[in-house]
Amino acid sequence: MNFNESEEIAALRETLRKFVSRECTPEAVGRWDREDHIPREMLLKLAELGLCGLCVPVEYGGLGRQVIALSVTVQELARGSTAIAGLYSMNASYGGLNISSCGTEEQKRRLLPGLLAGETIFAYGLSEPDVGADLAGVKTRAERRGDMVVVNGAKRWTSGATQADYIYTLVRSGPADARRQNLSFVLIPTGAAGVKLTKLKSMGNNGAALHDVTLENVEVPFANVIGGEAGWNHAWSMLAGPALEVEKLGPSSMALGLAEAALAEAWDYSQQRVQGGKRICGHQAVRHVLSDCQTKIQACRLMLHHAASLVEAGQPSALATSMAKLFVAENAKDIVLSCQQYVMGAYGYAQGFNMERYVRDVLAIPIYGGSSAIQRNNIANLLKLPRE
Repeated sequence: MNFNESEEIAALRETLRKFVSRECTPEAVGRWDREDHIPREMLLKLAELGLCGLCVPVEYGGLGRQVIALSVTVQELARGSTAIAGLYSMNASYGGLNISSCGTEEQKRRLLPGLLAGETIFAYGLSEPDVGADLAGVKTRAERRGDMVVVNGAKRWTSGATQADYIYTLVRSGPADARRQNLSFVLIPTGAAGVKLTKLKSMGNNGAALHDVTLENVEVPFANVIGGEAGWNHAWSMLAGPALEVEKLGPSSMALGLAEAALAEAWDYSQQRVQGGKRICGHQAVRHVLSDCQTKIQACRLMLHHAASLVEAGQPSALATSMAKLFVAENAKDIVLSCQQYVMGAYGYAQGFNMERYVRDVLAIPIYGGSSAIQRNNIANLLKLPRE
């Protein structure tokens, strides 16, 4: 496979780096981190660049299935701020990708224009207080009552809920013993009666704040069931279908962007910091750490590009995307921690440098979007490794 980037992708990177330099100033990023909030207007600026339509079909005003471009966009935004990368994903991936892939014709006509304009944001309502990786075990219930659906339950780790217009919510819509056969996705407006949002505080990834979501007799039209009649009790195929492969690329792309940013800061710092009468970039121990990090970065780029290329081409990609999520997330963590501990030392731990934020942010990526343990299970299963 040819890993050389096209002229279009190279131009996209240049555009995004100019955007990040202009919009993600140290003052702005620091404020988003402290306040655990990023203004929605940032998404409107990304929409002006046409970036909100990278997974929306051309016939609906988008740019088609541009998976490599989507990955590159998340990566470059994460170099400046995981907050803005997360906000973008809530629109282009959680929203545009899912509605384009799974929505009815009416849902596409109704929702895609706002998503393309950067005016609509989705949050994910998947996990629950007692449900993490085993999403087939969700307990939040949806009952159909004519043209309405009534939802009761609770969701956890819902990023950006207060900024979102809708929560893309996985619900139990039939008997629990059937598990995967009785699941549905319902779009729940965040302002609907019976929706309660409780903010959670975490050590990093601030900007799109985490929330607990309580749903008490929340009524929504049946038109908000993703896929309509065909989607009722059939969410598992949407959850485990092609859209999932793109979803795994999001955290991987964010991890790579973070690792690149951390390595760039450590690389520059090593040429400025003087110790023992010379710049520390001249000390073999530091040179070896930075060389290892550069090598790991290149391996991450190749693996992520390979997985994104398969998804974009419509080829089997589940194994490649699981490997990319595992490899890039774990190596990004190692790169950031190595740059902090062995190159910048105390300066990488203190506020005033970006490194301490990079450390806080990267630690979460091997956990969410399908943890490293889950990806290892996926890989072993896809390669048909016997259990006994």
